[in-house]
Amino acid sequence: MNKIKVGIIGGAGYTAGELIRILINHPNVSLQQVQSESQVGKVISEVHTDLIGETSLRFVPAIISKELDVVFLCKGHGASAQILENDKSLFQTKLIDLSQDFRLKRSTHDFVYGLPEFNRSTITKSQYVANPGCFATCIQLGLLPAVVEGIVAGNIHISGITGSTGAGQSLSATSHFSWRNSNASVYKPFTHQHLLEIGETLTEIDDGFESEINFIPYRGAFTRGIIITTYFDCDVDNESLLSIYQRYYEQHPFTHVSETNPDLKMVVNTNKCVVYPKKIGDKAMVISVIDNLLKGASGQAVQNMNLQFGLEEQTGLNLKSTSF
Repeated sequence: MNKIKVGIIGGAGYTAGELIRILINHPNVSLQQVQSESQVGKVISEVHTDLIGETSLRFVPAIISKELDVVFLCKGHGASAQILENDKSLFQTKLIDLSQDFRLKRSTHDFVYGLPEFNRSTITKSQYVANPGCFATCIQLGLLPAVVEGIVAGNIHISGITGSTGAGQSLSATSHFSWRNSNASVYKPFTHQHLLEIGETLTEIDDGFESEINFIPYRGAFTRGIIITTYFDCDVDNESLLSIYQRYYEQHPFTHVSETNPDLKMVVNTNKCVVYPKKIGDKAMVISVIDNLLKGASGQAVQNMNLQFGLEEQTGLNLKSTSF
């Protein structure tokens, strides 16, 4: 097949950097245009310095969408909607948005929610995909089998910790090394924005779903990765719980069910999610881990592109974790 002609809007940040790294090595992709207002004219490797010797592309001031098959939107939240409002020609291509602008169904748009382990068949037929949030991805992958099977009783309790890259590249008081190092803190308790998309997914599975989702997120003193611990009341035994998760994910190449307690190094630098379900007393505990920049953002975006264009999900995403 002809190579997929790809453009990126908002090419200077962390997620765009990861996306470029994947796409320039993707066997079915020709990366054509990478846009950035702040870096116009610079060679991409001047900004994403690990790409030295791998691409001679320069940042452009604007995308010419008629020359492209798909455009990734990597701007901050709120910017994607404005970009598409200002340039309707972008709707002539396939679109994958990495912001939160089109994730919620209550908005008026034609974007499909891009969590392949939940929505794969719909993604394959979609023109526009809204990539899920990083916390939302990790939490939902820990919950989907249990909610589909109807074994969740009572309220759901979740805690999760993310690395500093989850805050984006813009500087803030809590993203400086001197603050993050040897430190941890809670932020947005019970109010994190990703709870909205999680709620929509779970009620789509079960329109009578009424469990309250209580989520406490933490900032961690490391750069990348998310580890989530979820627990809820559950009547099934440990063997049945494990079997439910194994059956659900057996046809999904990036989500792996573990029988041992996982850690972040199993998934960092990959598009994998590792899920560990365990029955303890009358509660089911599920630990899920991902790389926030890959399965939580750019890797999953490429996974969605593969589905849109009829490719195997794993294409271009056979990435190696760093275990030491």
